[in-house]
Amino acid sequence: MPAVDNYIFTLSENVVRKPVSYKNRYGITLAGDLYLPKDMDETKQYPALIIGAPYGGVKEQSPGLYANEMAQRGFVALTFDASFNGYSGGEPRHASSVDFFVEDFSAGVDFMGTRPFVDRDRIGAIGICGSGSFALSAAQVDRRLKAVATVSMYDISRYHKMGFADSLTDEQRNGWLDQIAEQRYAEFEGHAPALTPRPPMEIDKENDPIGSEFAEFYNRPLGYHHNSIAQFTMTRAPSFINFALLDNIKWISPRPILFVIGEVAHSRYFTEDVYAQAGEEKELVVIPGATHVDLYHNKELIPFAKFEEFFSSNM
Repeated sequence: MPAVDNYIFTLSENVVRKPVSYKNRYGITLAGDLYLPKDMDETKQYPALIIGAPYGGVKEQSPGLYANEMAQRGFVALTFDASFNGYSGGEPRHASSVDFFVEDFSAGVDFMGTRPFVDRDRIGAIGICGSGSFALSAAQVDRRLKAVATVSMYDISRYHKMGFADSLTDEQRNGWLDQIAEQRYAEFEGHAPALTPRPPMEIDKENDPIGSEFAEFYNRPLGYHHNSIAQFTMTRAPSFINFALLDNIKWISPRPILFVIGEVAHSRYFTEDVYAQAGEEKELVVIPGATHVDLYHNKELIPFAKFEEFFSSNM
């Protein structure tokens, strides 16, 4: 790993960042960063957070920005690259899977809960975009996660099964699955894994407002990272279509969930629908004027004080 990587934020002088690595239960080595308050006393125990990236993102982007802020508020924070992505292990590269991406959160709990300076009874998670659904899915069955916050959440299994705004027809889905089936034959016979199309490089807010919003972040200095290509293997989709992430969301109750979404986020319906399905305790915070991607990076809009209050009160 390079000594200096292109983090999208400046590390606080009050925070120490340490590169770490650990294995998930499948034996894949995950690359992470551990953020510590600079003045922490390692003979004491602190509350901890596992912070997941947007679907296709890496730890040097939004997760690191969040961890840097939360460490200044007294939390020990872990960011990580998902299996098959970033600096983490796993082949083929840029694969994604329901089970692996959910497992990566529980592997983070394994790691954090075995640090002597972490209080095992005070471990929570923040999931940004797609990681919001992965963190919630992990918490359904991993009761070590005492509180979960989602930010600009995408329900990735619903998105793959139904398309954006549930617009995918049965005919379109079947055609897509037929393409994937043919690609499986090709890869079995030795062809390289095919990747999903690259997001648009150009910004065209009039004709493609959602694509342009992502392009402004991922394809510009604002959020660019060479490990975050926002593409996955084409054959990933059936696992997300076949296995829903959030069917058991009520199992999280009475552990609390904080849902945070931008007022004008294109993804707002994902959060509102999951919020309605979740049991108590739960809270929905809508950030006035904020878009989906604003909450990836805009520190003036991200409610860090609310996260501090939520996790301090509930862990």
